[in-house]
Amino acid sequence: MVTVESILNKLGIESVNPGACYGADGWITPKEGKRLVSVNPATGEELATVIQADEESYDIVVAKAAEAFKTWRMTPAPRRGQLVRDLGIALRELKEPLGELVTLEMGKIRQEGLGEVQEMIDICDFAVGLSRQLYGKSMHSERPLHRMYEHWHPLGIVGVISAFNFPVAVWSWNAAIASVCGDPVIWKPSSSTPLTAIAVQRICNQVMADYGLDGLFGVVIGPGRTVGERLISDQRIPLISFTGSTAMGRRVNEVVAKRLGNTILELGGNNAIIVSENADLDMVIPAIVFGAVGTAGQRCTSTRRIIAHSSIVDTLTDRIVHAYKQVRIGNPIDENTLMGPLVNRTAVDTMMKALETVQTHGGTIVTGGKELPEHGENFVEPAVVRMSKQTDIVRDETFAPILYILAYDTIDEAVEIHNDVPQGLSSAIFTTNLLEAEQFLSHGGSDCGIANVNIGTSGAEIGGAFGGEKDTGGGREAGSDAWQAYMRRQTSTTNWSKELPLAQGIKFELS
Repeated sequence: MVTVESILNKLGIESVNPGACYGADGWITPKEGKRLVSVNPATGEELATVIQADEESYDIVVAKAAEAFKTWRMTPAPRRGQLVRDLGIALRELKEPLGELVTLEMGKIRQEGLGEVQEMIDICDFAVGLSRQLYGKSMHSERPLHRMYEHWHPLGIVGVISAFNFPVAVWSWNAAIASVCGDPVIWKPSSSTPLTAIAVQRICNQVMADYGLDGLFGVVIGPGRTVGERLISDQRIPLISFTGSTAMGRRVNEVVAKRLGNTILELGGNNAIIVSENADLDMVIPAIVFGAVGTAGQRCTSTRRIIAHSSIVDTLTDRIVHAYKQVRIGNPIDENTLMGPLVNRTAVDTMMKALETVQTHGGTIVTGGKELPEHGENFVEPAVVRMSKQTDIVRDETFAPILYILAYDTIDEAVEIHNDVPQGLSSAIFTTNLLEAEQFLSHGGSDCGIANVNIGTSGAEIGGAFGGEKDTGGGREAGSDAWQAYMRRQTSTTNWSKELPLAQGIKFELS
């Protein structure tokens, strides 16, 4: 039987009570810190109690990170990569218990919990290679005997604020890349998932100790109104990476921009799949079900809208309903479960309110949408809703398993419906028609940061830059050239002549 005690034992955690960490054996327990109880959303069981950080302990963590930066920025990047490699090895060794802890604390099914830790391992592997590829450009100067080139330098402390739905992976996207770029990382995890953050920090502490380091990775667990506000307002932290709601993202962006800091914002998604009359429905159905039901609809990349050609929309709906009836709902730690609970009671209430609104706006619930108290107070049936048109409730992102189905007649109409939402994260089209696929990927097609053909909206690989447009925030994390956000660019020119010519042919001669 999987229990929190057995998992913590495998992770080498004998007791839990810290509120902030600044290095190996440097756990701080504020005397006046408030208790935060971690709860299993599937059972209501109390997993652990954490003493939250206060402003004094926050300052200790930041001071440690600032001191670590002085040493770490001077460490050669390939050497930094060796530490990240060892972090990946440690995560490999503890993949199962850490993945199961994600399941217990967040509620995603066990396979998804293990997959999230695998994503951490993958980004560590990526970052190790990147540590030898932090390339700058060289340019030809218009002045003779001059050389122009770029330097990329470590930026400074990176603040990471992550959400409950990916309690460890999103931190790793930032931490692995930031580390090889020469930056310490301070992490404020979701208050819904403090235990997984503590487990990750313990792993980081051991890796840091092996390298004689202190303060490269730190965690500060506490409420947004104190710890979160201090973090985004702190002039010592040049970059804030925030994952969460669009409303909170606007607040973060405003505060950080006011002090001329930088942000990476990963905010809301309202992701759609266009299903053409030329689609292979045998491929479409599993993509839709995983995208809409995976993580109980609590991914920013979850599939929320299906835009299907009018000639197949009825058939497609019937097949989706049939597939939904095969979704096994229950305790997420059970290997046979395909959908676990929502994160808390507020999420359930939000879903039920959205479904009430849908029915007053011409929508029809085709299947699902009921609470399942026999499993627990946070369990629901995933809902499928037919809509005659895209109303405001469809344009809103309800962070729950509600799938809206709309019909279209022409591909131009489908793209118009697709783009007619505030968010712009992930998108997909299923078609065997090359012209439709290319139109979807063209300048006049999907307006999202991620656009897929014959692949669903959920489940991005770390090799590509992850992020979106519009209300999604415009940030990019993980692969491609996303590493540049964690460094500062410096353009340098060396004059190796004995003359001093000016650019643009300017003459400035002293008599």
